[in-house]
This record gives sequence, C-alpha cells and structure tokens, in this order.
Amino acid sequence: METLEDQPIHNLLKEEQIPQNKITIVGVDAVGSAFAISILMKDLAGVLALVDVMEDKLKGEMMDLQHGSLFLRTSKVLVIITAEAHQQEEESRFNLVQCNVNFFKFIIPNAVKYSLNCKLLIVSNPVDIFDLLCGFPKNRVIGSGCNLGSAQFRYPMQERVLGEHGDSSVPVWSGVNVTGVSLKTLHPDLGTDIDKEQWKEVHKQVAESAYKVIKLKGYPSWATGLSVADLADSIMKNLGWVHPISTMIKGLYGIKDDVFLSVPCILGQNRISDPVKVTLTPKGPFEEECSSILGDTKRAAILKSSDGIPFHCLGYNRILVGGCAYCPFYLICD
Repeated sequence: METLEDQPIHNLLKEEQIPQNKITIVGVDAVGSAFAISILMKDLAGVLALVDVMEDKLKGEMMDLQHGSLFLRTSKVLVIITAEAHQQEEESRFNLVQCNVNFFKFIIPNAVKYSLNCKLLIVSNPVDIFDLLCGFPKNRVIGSGCNLGSAQFRYPMQERVLGEHGDSSVPVWSGVNVTGVSLKTLHPDLGTDIDKEQWKEVHKQVAESAYKVIKLKGYPSWATGLSVADLADSIMKNLGWVHPISTMIKGLYGIKDDVFLSVPCILGQNRISDPVKVTLTPKGPFEEECSSILGDTKRAAILKSSDGIPFHCLGYNRILVGGCAYCPFYLICD
C-alpha cells in the first residue's frame, strides 16, 4: 500500500543510489560547529557526519544544522558522536599530548572503520606529532598546519609561515613579497635583530594571538573552522591550490628523520600533500624546529605505546593534519 508521501509521484524507475562525497567531523564543540557550518555554506559534501561523545550536545547540533540546511542549496545528511579537550590559558600545546594520545587510540580506528578509503585531517595539538603517530600513508594525511597562521600573518602583512604550528612557527622573510616585489631585496634587514623597523614583532603577534583569544573568549573557533573548510575545499573540489599544511618532510631540506612540519603543499583529491620546494634563507631556525619536533614526537610515541594499545591503522598519506585547533577535531574525507 502506498504511503501518503508516495502518492503524488508515480515512479517509473527505481532511484539509483549515487555515491556521495562524505565529510566526518569528530568533535562538535565551537570549532567543530564552525567547521560544519562552513562546510554547509561551501556545499562541499553530500554527506556530513558529526561525531561526539556528548550525545545530547551532538543531537542538538545535528537538529540545528538540519533545520538550517533547508535554507541552503542542498540538504545534508548528518550523523553523530563526540569528544573534546581544550587548551587552557598559558598552557603549551604539548601539555595536551597525553590526553589526546588516549583520544587518538580510541577514535582513529573507529572512525576509519566506517570510511575505509578516507583521507584524514587532524586539527589536534600537538598536531605535527599526532599526524606521524597515526601511521597513515603520507599522501592521505596532512594537517591544517600553518594555514590559519599564514592568514594571521597576512593580517598585518603578506607572508607565509613554515615550521611547527603555533608557538614555534618559522617566518620565511625571504618569501615576503608585494605584487611580486621581494621586501627582503628592498630591506635586507627585514625580520632580523638589527631591523630598525622591528618587523619581527609581526611574527611575535602571530605566535601570541591564539593565547590572547583563549584569554578573551575561551578558545578560537570561527577562524579555525573557516581555515579547515578552506583546506577541505581544495581536497573535495580537487583544486590543486597551495596551502601551508603539516606533512611528512623526510627527504626535504636535508631532513633524514620521519617528522611532520608545516610547509607549502599542493592539495587535491588525489594529491593531498605534494610539497612545494621553497628556498629557506637562512635554514637554521627551520632545522632547529625540526629537531625540537622530532624529540617531542619520540616522547609522544612512548606515551602512545605505554598501555600496549596501538592505533596505527592506515598510513601517512591518508591523514590531513590540521594544526590550528585547540580541541580534538578531525576531518575525514571519502
């Protein structure tokens, strides 16, 4: 017997199920919600899945987004679960490592179980360490890295930031240009200790900006969500745009160890971490940061294996690591 919803239309052919692009967001706090609305506004996925351990919060966010989706070009499918941990004022990102290592052990295997061919974007701190510990193939794992940091740097001036996401990012002053004109050529002391114009203060403001936001409102959300949606846009639409993201840099810049740092990379559906060969002048700060991250990664690996629960499940090239968040937050793109 036909139901009321079947009666207005006579179907001649059975509707075929067309594979849809799917994005899963794990962690529906303010950052995850900002990312979700950015995904909906950009129309990046046919299926949007939300995951959080706080069931009521998750259902509320799902209903709110479902109601709002009626005003968008296409309705979205929302699935749910949850988990979160917030960086406190004056707390270093590495202090979050124990909590988030335990979180990774639980969430990564369960998330990829439902998205076997996924690419993974991590926006948890310390991001450059967690993308390595996940063990995904390197062409399917990256991090938001310095995508947001670069935008924060361009806010006072046009530039790109490399290195570790956050406190220890490295400004590449040799790459600063305005309409193709190198500022380093015009002002050789740019960014140095003897620079009378004190351009180093610009990078200092970038490194401290997150802590200022944490002090004023708790933790950043909108800028992070929009930044990660920008990365998802490049992947889902196969745009091939260049973003400064966290990726495996072994073999680049003379680095011989397995380490993730943020460098400019080409993002697309089939190439999610093709690094761009940037000339670093000088190389010292970048090499120092690499050594620092390598040491932290080894300590984190010890924490990861301390209870005998592995969470390696795919490989480096399936994780896109977003280094601009202050809570566990992952993007899984089918």
